Amino acid sequence: MSDSFTFRDACQTGLRGARANLVPGLVLQAFALALVLGYYFAPGVAEALKEFEAFRFRVGIPYSVISTAVFGGLIPWLYIKAHPATRNRYNVKQGAGLLAFWAYKGLELHVLYTGLAVLFGHDNSFATIAKKVVFDQTLYGPLLAAPGMWLAYKWVEGQLAVAPVIESIRQPGWFLRELLPVIIANLGVWLPTVTIVYTLPTVLQLPLENLVLCFFTLMLAHMSLAENAAEES
Repeated sequence: MSDSFTFRDACQTGLRGARANLVPGLVLQAFALALVLGYYFAPGVAEALKEFEAFRFRVGIPYSVISTAVFGGLIPWLYIKAHPATRNRYNVKQGAGLLAFWAYKGLELHVLYTGLAVLFGHDNSFATIAKKVVFDQTLYGPLLAAPGMWLAYKWVEGQLAVAPVIESIRQPGWFLRELLPVIIANLGVWLPTVTIVYTLPTVLQLPLENLVLCFFTLMLAHMSLAENAAEES
């Protein structure tokens, strides 16, 4: 059965996912763009963000780890637990697993944004932004971010057991069936989003990423709850 899942099937599955995320993706991008425009053109927003920028620079890696764990793991988990329809999806142990993964993710993203600034520069010229986006979406995303996300959530869904993850990877056609559709679907949402993120100073890129990630996750969870309620009625 898995051998019959072709590259074309994977692309079609990924495109269906991209279409399903089109509206939340557009809202997400508008949200990110509004924050960036506020930074550059609204004095009140700019002043507040510049103060936060100084704080972010002083705190460094601990901020990256803690804030990403909170925005990527804790807040979405609490939202899911707050609704009866999804309350049993993740238990406390699984919530701890999500928190640990997103804490690690904060360190990973800190290294990514800092490293790209060292490689390509801290300015927001077209050439610098383009280089960062290409690296992000053609190397980091497909080779590390998407596989890492899949592994983490497969691990969490399996009650933090490693054996089901290994078993799934060993199945023929795993990449086409499981991973490639995720990579394709994510491009539609995150290619425009990271382009917006890279227009900000380096120390503000991770905070914006965390905000839009949390916003996007909560929006998808809310849409899923609404769909379930409609089906039950």
